[in-house]
Amino acid sequence: MNVQLLIDGADVKSRGKATFERKDPFTGKVVTIAEAGTVDDANAACDAAAAAFPKWSETGPTERRMLLLKAADLLQAKSDEFIKLMMEETGATGPWSGFNVMFAAKVLREAASMTTMIHGEVIPSDKPGCFSMGIRQPAGVCVGMAPWNAPVILGVRAVAMPLACGNTVVMKASETCPGVHMLIGKVLQEAGLPKGVINVVTHSREDAPKVTEALIAHPAVRRINFTGSSHVGRIIAQTAAKYLKPVLLELGGKAPLLVLDDANLDDAVDAAAFGSYMHMGQICMSTERIILDNKIADAFVGKMSTKANALPYGDPRGKVVLGSLVSEQAADKVEELLNDAVAQGAKVVAGGKRAGTVWSATLLDHVTPKMRIYKEESFGPVKSIIRVNGDDEAVRVANDTEYGLSSAVFSQNIQRAMAVAKRIQAGICHINGPTVNDEPQMPFGGTKDSGYGRFGGTAAIAEFTELRWITIESHQHYPF
Repeated sequence: MNVQLLIDGADVKSRGKATFERKDPFTGKVVTIAEAGTVDDANAACDAAAAAFPKWSETGPTERRMLLLKAADLLQAKSDEFIKLMMEETGATGPWSGFNVMFAAKVLREAASMTTMIHGEVIPSDKPGCFSMGIRQPAGVCVGMAPWNAPVILGVRAVAMPLACGNTVVMKASETCPGVHMLIGKVLQEAGLPKGVINVVTHSREDAPKVTEALIAHPAVRRINFTGSSHVGRIIAQTAAKYLKPVLLELGGKAPLLVLDDANLDDAVDAAAFGSYMHMGQICMSTERIILDNKIADAFVGKMSTKANALPYGDPRGKVVLGSLVSEQAADKVEELLNDAVAQGAKVVAGGKRAGTVWSATLLDHVTPKMRIYKEESFGPVKSIIRVNGDDEAVRVANDTEYGLSSAVFSQNIQRAMAVAKRIQAGICHINGPTVNDEPQMPFGGTKDSGYGRFGGTAAIAEFTELRWITIESHQHYPF
C-alpha cells in the first residue's frame, strides 16, 4: 500500500521526496510505503487548515453533525479494509481490530451529538445596563497526534471532537500505522468535509521530533492533543509550553486492580484476565498490577493462572486471544522485565513462553518494589501479582506509581469499594469491572504522569473551544 500526504483536500508527495516502510511485525513483510513528511509539509498542512477555518467555524451545528454521522457510516462500511490494514501494520488480532472500527464509529456519532451541546451562559453584571455573556467559540486549527495501539479509535478520537466544535484539524499519523491513520482522513474527506478541514501528515521515525515541533509552533495552531507514552508526552507538553499553547495529554499507565478480601473471585479473575491480556496488554488502561489481599491471594492466583494458561496465542490471523506484539523491541522488553523479576524472587505461575513477537499470557507472583516490573509500564502480556494486608496497604501500593490513568476495585461491599476507589490516585476507577473500559461520552483521562485534560462527551468541549466574555452595554457614565 502506498500512502501519500493529505493536504488541502489533495493527495501529495513529500517535499523531501522521501518515503519510509512499515513492516508487518509478525511476518516481516512490507505492508505500507508512506511519504516521509517534512517541516515544510507540516507547515503546508497547517496553512491549509488555517485557510479553511473561517468558513468551517461558521458552519451550522446540524451540517457538522450530518457530516460526522456520514463519516461514521462510511468508516463502518470500510471495516474489512481497516481490519486487514490494522492487523498487518500493528500485529493486532482480528477481533481487536474489528472492535476498533466499531468503537471509532461510536466516537464519531458521539461527537456529532455534541455539536448542539456547545453552550454558553448569561452572567449577572454589576454594571447597570450591561448584558454579560460567556460564550464558547471554535479555537482555531487543532493538531491531533494518535498512537498505533488502538489506531482507529484513537485516530478518530484525536479529530472528532475538534471537528464537532468547529475547528479544522491536522492529524499527525503514527509512523507505525500510517495506512490506518490516512484511511481515517480519507473517510472524513469522502464524507464531505471541505478541503483543508481535515489534513493528515505522515513522517518517518527519524523526522518525528522536527515535524512535531513544526506542527505545534505554527501560528495558526491553537490546540494540541496527544495520546502516547509519558516520555513523549512530556516533550510535547514542554514544546507546547514554549509556544504558550494548551495541550490535552493522555499518556501511559500502570493500572492497578485491587481485589479485597470479600471479592467475588471468579468475577475478579475474569476482569483481571481481560484487562491484562486484551490486545497483548498494549492498551493504556491495561491491568498492570493485580493487588491481592493475602487472605484470598492463593485462591485467586490458582484461578488466574489456570485461566491465563488456557488462553491461545500465536499468529494474529488465527483463532487466538494473544497475537503479535508491535515489534521485536517490545517483545524484548517483556523478556527483560520477566528475567529481572525472576532473578529477584518472583515466580512465573502462568505462561512465560515466547516465539518471536508473540508472548503467551504470563503471570508473575510475589512481585516486590525492587523489581523493574513493579514500576515500569510493561505494555505487554506479563502481569504482576502484589500481595498486601488490608485495604490501607492495597491503596498505598496502588498509589505507589508515577502513573494515574485507570484502576479497578473488587469487593461485594460497595460502600467499602467506593471508599477505596476515592483514595486511588487515578482519573478512572471501576468498581467490580475491568481496568480496560471506555465509552465515548465519558470524561476520559488521567492524573500524575498519565497526563491531564479529558477526552469524551461534554468534557471535551472545554478542551477544543475558547471561552470568551462578551458584553452588550448601553450608555455608561464615566468619571472623566
